[in-house]
Amino acid sequence: MTIRTAPSLIAIFLAMTLAQGCVGPVRKDAVPVSLTAQATVPGLPEVRYRIGVDDAALLAEGIASLRREQAHLAAQGHRGSLPPATFLAVSGGGDNGAFAAGLLNGWTAAGGRPEFKLVTGVSTGALIAPFAFLGSAYNHRLKTFYTTVSPRDIVKPRSLLAAVTSDALADNAPLWSRVAQEVDQPLLDAIAREYAKGRLLFVGTVDLDARQGVLWNLTRIAASPDPRALKLFRSILIASAAIPGAFPPVMIDVEAAGRHYQEMHVDGGAMAQTFVYPPSLKLKAVSQREQIDRERRVYVIRNARMDPEWAQVDRRTLSIVGRAISSLLISQGVGDLYRIYLTAQRDGVDFNLAYIPSSFNAPHREEFDTDYMRALFQTGYDLAAKGYSWKKTPPGY
Repeated sequence: MTIRTAPSLIAIFLAMTLAQGCVGPVRKDAVPVSLTAQATVPGLPEVRYRIGVDDAALLAEGIASLRREQAHLAAQGHRGSLPPATFLAVSGGGDNGAFAAGLLNGWTAAGGRPEFKLVTGVSTGALIAPFAFLGSAYNHRLKTFYTTVSPRDIVKPRSLLAAVTSDALADNAPLWSRVAQEVDQPLLDAIAREYAKGRLLFVGTVDLDARQGVLWNLTRIAASPDPRALKLFRSILIASAAIPGAFPPVMIDVEAAGRHYQEMHVDGGAMAQTFVYPPSLKLKAVSQREQIDRERRVYVIRNARMDPEWAQVDRRTLSIVGRAISSLLISQGVGDLYRIYLTAQRDGVDFNLAYIPSSFNAPHREEFDTDYMRALFQTGYDLAAKGYSWKKTPPGY
């Protein structure tokens, strides 16, 4: 989610309140609250975790990934202690994702970019995550996407009437086409091979019916033989980037208690703009219990500036409300960083943070402005290619 969408979302919200009697798109019944925890995707069980509900299952997946990693290393002739585990978390931020794309490309050029044990993504970070997970060989895909796309490659605007009687301000069919082009079966096969080695790729969405964050195990989906895996994989990427009100939600068919239902999933940034793992997992305590001794590092890429951006606000309702909502989103993003930092401190994980520098001031005329993204990509690339100075604490800590 990006803060620049706030005024548009307010405008459409007000318009929709004037069109309460209009009939919108139909959907299947939502999962009843009593069955929410039981809902599963047909043919693809145990591929997701509801935050605060499925922590035991998430922990079991983490331990299973460790056992796969140990087996893979042993087969390669590795002896002794485990190598350091490196985590990467990529935040939301709309077209500001060009910063992460540039940083990853520049990191490769500088040398020393690690193979990540875990990669997580939200919103635009979800679109980046699979390629970051697969490594430097996929850098060109990130560069192409974040330096060549334009608004027409992402959305088709709807008329005001269509917007207020449908489910979003714009139609994201072009983004669906782009994701279908980039995310194919060979990509899933490559991710599945890494899953077998003990690596993990998670993306976050929000189940809007249940008002609950959901972590999707894309590595497990990729490794599934079910023919529906590819469609679900693509759907989760789109759902994580589906800014409520701006882009249509993604409807996920599920089963519970022998009946069919539908969940409405939207941008993971509606709950958290960045995540690594739930603090409730208590990684350090689990490691001691399982007798796991290894170094751990986390790299967080925040696709936003962290300094306040001044602007004269017009004395008009939409300007005032839009500015207030954007301020709230900025504060939420900083709060996410504090949560990750304090969890890392507790668990003995080395914390590293990158974000868009305050010196970057390229003109931004519209969402997914190609010139803006090219300039931001180059900024991220140059910073990393020279050896990025990762911040060891969140701003203001």
